[in-house]
Amino acid sequence: MRLVKNLSIAIVGTGLMGLATSAPAWSLSLKYERSIGSPGFGSGQLFVPQGITVDDAGNVLVSNGRGLNPDGSFNPDIGNKVEVFDSQGDYLRAIGKGGKGPGEFDEPAALEIDPVTKNLYVGDVFNNRVNVFDPQGKYIKSFGSFGKLIPGRAFFGPSGITFDKTGNVYVGDFSGDKINKYTKNGELIGSIGGNGTEPGQFQGPAGVRISPVSGNFFVADQFNNRVQVLDPKGNPLLTFGSAGSEPGQFNQPIGIEVDEYENIYVADSINSRVQVFNKDGKFLTAFGKPAAAPAPALGEPPFGEPLDLTPGTFNWTGGTKYEDGKLYVGDFFQGRVQVLKIEGRSKEVPEPTSILGTALFGVGATIIKLQKSGRKKQMS
Repeated sequence: MRLVKNLSIAIVGTGLMGLATSAPAWSLSLKYERSIGSPGFGSGQLFVPQGITVDDAGNVLVSNGRGLNPDGSFNPDIGNKVEVFDSQGDYLRAIGKGGKGPGEFDEPAALEIDPVTKNLYVGDVFNNRVNVFDPQGKYIKSFGSFGKLIPGRAFFGPSGITFDKTGNVYVGDFSGDKINKYTKNGELIGSIGGNGTEPGQFQGPAGVRISPVSGNFFVADQFNNRVQVLDPKGNPLLTFGSAGSEPGQFNQPIGIEVDEYENIYVADSINSRVQVFNKDGKFLTAFGKPAAAPAPALGEPPFGEPLDLTPGTFNWTGGTKYEDGKLYVGDFFQGRVQVLKIEGRSKEVPEPTSILGTALFGVGATIIKLQKSGRKKQMS
């Protein structure tokens, strides 16, 4: 999922499962490698990076911001595009532009590449649709219809995007509190979930990923402050997490990734850190510390003041992408993507080790507030 601007913070805690403590000890850690992008509004600069993906050539694609005029009205000429960087972080080009027409954006968010066709799917939040581009960045089509903005939320529409092995695409419906299942041509064929706090229900399904190992769904359930694991039919298997800033707790989790060992990486947004868990929801480690600057208020420039671009310092963690042993993490209010190298992974069930830079703090004012009541429709 994602954020964008300021709002009061709604926290709905539902801790269902305690974290296990005994197992063979070993170490998994995240190590800062480099950053991509810099804060600003020019070519190759970023603000509120909400979605990240990596193509077969190693190029990094980042959804870049929503431009607003001083009176709060939409400004299509600022941000509203997907920025493309090469594997070294050098800026290459942009895909799309701001606007309401075909292939244009009013706030690009989650994005993902179809593993078969290599087409790019991008959530277009305030246009309430998904835009699809070919591998050269040429617009193909749009599809989808998602829940509209509701009282108490600043974000709505499409959130996480992921593909199954048969080519179907799943898109989080953030306001609808469900995950929609589409053919790759954009035909709606089912959905998972609905509004609530029980297993299999959501309050703002933000990040959505399908495991490359089991085909299970891993969902960052933002306002329930938890992660949910569901089987390929959408039946709940595991829920873990609760509201807070201790290890294994969350303050509005957004991005979520799963590696080939089914380790789970969660962008714990307001806690300004990434937490890592094994496939059973057992806490392994955390990385990141919060910048001293508060998140900006609604109507202010979308950067913390002062910026702190020290490696491993975040002003909210946002969009994420796992690729080839590295984790790409959006530094939401500092206009960059931090690239973290994953070390010490194993298929064995580990024991929690050091908490690397775990953030223990509370924020009082800025995240896209998302929440809704809705009914669930079980996926066929």
